[in-house]
Amino acid sequence: MNKSPDPIDVHVGQRVRARRKMLGLSQTQLGNELGVTFQQVQKYERGTNRIGSSRLFRMSTTLDVPVAYFFEGAETKLPGYNAAIEGMDEDAFERQETQELVEAYYRIADPRIRKKVLGLARLLASGVDEYGM
Repeated sequence: MNKSPDPIDVHVGQRVRARRKMLGLSQTQLGNELGVTFQQVQKYERGTNRIGSSRLFRMSTTLDVPVAYFFEGAETKLPGYNAAIEGMDEDAFERQETQELVEAYYRIADPRIRKKVLGLARLLASGVDEYGM
């Protein structure tokens, strides 16, 4: 029986791949950090193999993100999800522009400044800036 991967596993794998690439790590380097082969990392990134909770925790530490990072946006993969409600298409995380933006964001060393940048982005996305324009 050729069962396709669970959409949530695929989503988590895509987030692993995006963060790994953002940090400039190869699949081999990530695998070495986790104690698995690069082939196993490939399977995780494709969603063909599920990532166990302990390994996901170690992965979050290695990739310097909270565990919740891997699940951000996962609701878009659930049956019955209406993308129009959210106003963002499912491929947003795959765009080069998104990757560059997130990469630049995480290069900001000061967490207070990162938080302000996030606040600014949210403010601009709402169509209002501090001057009411």
